[in-house]
Amino acid sequence: MCNVIDNSQKTIQFRRCMQTSMARITINGTPTSIEVSDEVEFLSEALGNLRDSGQITNDAYLDAGAIQGGLSLVASLLEQGVSNEEADVQISQLSQRAETICAAHPDIDSQIESFRN
Repeated sequence: MCNVIDNSQKTIQFRRCMQTSMARITINGTPTSIEVSDEVEFLSEALGNLRDSGQITNDAYLDAGAIQGGLSLVASLLEQGVSNEEADVQISQLSQRAETICAAHPDIDSQIESFRN
């Protein structure tokens, strides 16, 4: 059920996680609330579709939903005018959490990204 993964493969998986949702919103520095909200909407739809089709477990759905919820909070903070530094701290913490989720659910990142146009 689970393949043995060496450290270099784990590093690649972590990097891949960091290059998707979290990296997309920070590629040009601190994102706007609209950019973050768009990513939250995408994650909501993709995760719901993955769970409904049985491609991810409920545990994976809930774990990834924590990132979605965190990004929703960041969008609200940005909308309220929080400093870029505070937003960057929140996003950094979410990025670390995303790495942990990708370690627990190695395929979730590619599954989510399969819904991107």
